[in-house]
Amino acid sequence: MKFVILALLLSLVACEKTPFVESKTFAGGKVVDSATLNLGYTTYLEYCVQCHGANGDGKGVSWAGMYPAPRNLTQGLYKFANVPYGELPHDADFHRIIRKGLNGSAMLPWDISDERLDAVTQYIKTFAPQVWEGADKTLGTKIEATPDPYGPGKKAEAIARGAKVYHIVAQCTTCHRAYASKSDISNWNKEINGSPIASFDSNLYELKPQDSEYDYKVIPPDFTYHPLRSIFSTEDIYQRLLYGVSGSGMPGWKDVVADDDIWALTYYVESLRELKSNTQARDAFLKSIEGN
Repeated sequence: MKFVILALLLSLVACEKTPFVESKTFAGGKVVDSATLNLGYTTYLEYCVQCHGANGDGKGVSWAGMYPAPRNLTQGLYKFANVPYGELPHDADFHRIIRKGLNGSAMLPWDISDERLDAVTQYIKTFAPQVWEGADKTLGTKIEATPDPYGPGKKAEAIARGAKVYHIVAQCTTCHRAYASKSDISNWNKEINGSPIASFDSNLYELKPQDSEYDYKVIPPDFTYHPLRSIFSTEDIYQRLLYGVSGSGMPGWKDVVADDDIWALTYYVESLRELKSNTQARDAFLKSIEGN
């Protein structure tokens, strides 16, 4: 019955919406013809409208109770683009997320043709014309990745440095939880900043919900427990640290910490992720650091 109702709703929407009859010019000077936009429209109705809604506001028939909530496409904000925080993504960013999906969410990987993939990408932009439409709009800057200074042979060295970057240099525990004992953190601070830490916040080993631009609180992940939405490889971690997560408060670390330290932090986060598949090892690790 739900599918019958959904089909009726989709047919009503299709009847009410006038098909595109003119081309549009989007950020970066990309001109998209009406046929592509119309194909994107029908593709969106087939695959996306259930969650993201007919108006792109993230309130489709399936949205209620979802966490994370479906993206409100009318905002023109995109969390996992490989561009600096707040800048507009390239088409390749949309393609990557649509093809691979987002771990731990209702955003599935979609196996659609390249033609429909590009078309729906262009149609999604029409939900945020204030952000996308016009030859004066610019796409985000692509940052050239630096070579990995560690590699498999220096993985242990990278993890050891990454722990210090996480807890002291980048101060990731401002939002995320700590993964080291208080004595280790204090000693690292003495090594890097010249003095031990006199006292610690009571929520050192807790996740700290953050305000976001998405109309809900963002909970930073516990790397030993939660799936990381856009991460499928070690290189993906590096890219996310490089660029940040737009709209969430998670900054990009390019030009904030040294490039080698971004790679060290990458290896450290990956080492924490590896505990996710071994509950016994994870429990033993967390027990060994908390309260020490």
